[in-house]
Amino acid sequence: MNLDPLVWPAGTRVGPDGAVSVAGVDLRDLAAEHGTPAYVLDEADFRERARGWVVAFRDAFAGLGTDVDVYYAGKAFLSVAVARWAHEEGLRIDTATGGELAVALRAGVPGADIGLHGNNKSDVEIGRALDAGVGRIVIDSLQEVDRIADAVDLAVHGRAPVMVRVTTGVHAGGHEYISTAHEDQKFGLSVAGGQALETLRAVLARPELELLGIHSHIGSQILDPAGFEVAARTLLELRAQLAEVSGHLVGELDLGGGYGIAYLPGEVPLDPERVATELAATVGAVCAELATSVPRISIEPGRAVVGPTTLTLYTVGTVKPVTVPDGSVRTYVSVDGGMSDNLRPALYGARYSAAVVSGGRDGAPVTARVVGKHCESGDVVVHDVDLPGDLRAGDLLAVPATGAYGRSMASNYNHVPRPPVVAVRDGACRVLVRRETEDDLLGLDLG
Repeated sequence: MNLDPLVWPAGTRVGPDGAVSVAGVDLRDLAAEHGTPAYVLDEADFRERARGWVVAFRDAFAGLGTDVDVYYAGKAFLSVAVARWAHEEGLRIDTATGGELAVALRAGVPGADIGLHGNNKSDVEIGRALDAGVGRIVIDSLQEVDRIADAVDLAVHGRAPVMVRVTTGVHAGGHEYISTAHEDQKFGLSVAGGQALETLRAVLARPELELLGIHSHIGSQILDPAGFEVAARTLLELRAQLAEVSGHLVGELDLGGGYGIAYLPGEVPLDPERVATELAATVGAVCAELATSVPRISIEPGRAVVGPTTLTLYTVGTVKPVTVPDGSVRTYVSVDGGMSDNLRPALYGARYSAAVVSGGRDGAPVTARVVGKHCESGDVVVHDVDLPGDLRAGDLLAVPATGAYGRSMASNYNHVPRPPVVAVRDGACRVLVRRETEDDLLGLDLG
């Protein structure tokens, strides 16, 4: 059995009997100890990928005489341990809600190394961010300018550091729901419509606010860096326009995240060195053209750091051949999880691969569809994959590249408890987030 190293965690190994281990931990032993379903996270792989983004961007932009801040986009997956790992490897933490902010703070990340996003921040979230001394609050609407400024107590907080999120008109990434810089959607302020410049000027008019710079995010699962280059030019031109009308040249641009990974064998992820080198060239050229200094740069990888480091481990239940309309037979393989632990296939039509990891199966491959246990016909985990024809109930099946938006989007649909997150490293396991129990679910039900 060959497992594509671009799709599976870096520590994945296949034994002579076909059984799979990750970071020296046999997945059969992990399942016996921690049960299934379970998210299995390769800690060393996470740390290496985190460092890789920092090194690639800092090296690429060093030649322009500027520095880069790399924020880990916590929405992909955040736990106390993961926030701590990311910070230890030189990343700051980007949060999108008060809950994510609470996790980062619990991990011991200094407020100055945390950013707060959100298109509809509550007064409580704004106040908590100010009290924590976060390094930046990303403004997402004109109304937010006054809401944040009015919440500032200069004697207590000092000036609040803010950025303004703008929509550049670049439509990049996959599904419409994950493309975030086109004009007709909820995030940011339009450059073309003039709202971005208006909001930037409004920030400058409030003495309680310190305008750090301009922020953009153009989408998710992007595999071509060209969109980032177009967006960077738009941001730099807006920066120059603001300087012309206000005399203020902002010091930083955030080029966002959305860097794509490989989900299926044969796919090629976006390489950090490539995108960093090409973006640095674009930024340098456009700044020279506009006769402006090169700003500090920040980026926000999330999926690209955590996505490939994690697999979801399931136990096979019902195996059922089904004759489909064209007369062919598809084998439906049911597992003990599903859309409650990976919503992306149902939500976006996302595609994944899978493999039997408990060994002992060498039957001729059959066309299979891996499905969950939930009461929905759309509860599909893997749409199409070749699996051994002698697959049986009790076998272990793993779906790779589930580190991003698996656990973070998980639900209790059909009152199914959410799986644990188990980190593996150097032959040992550690539970980062424990498995929920029925007692947890019933504890919220007040009758």
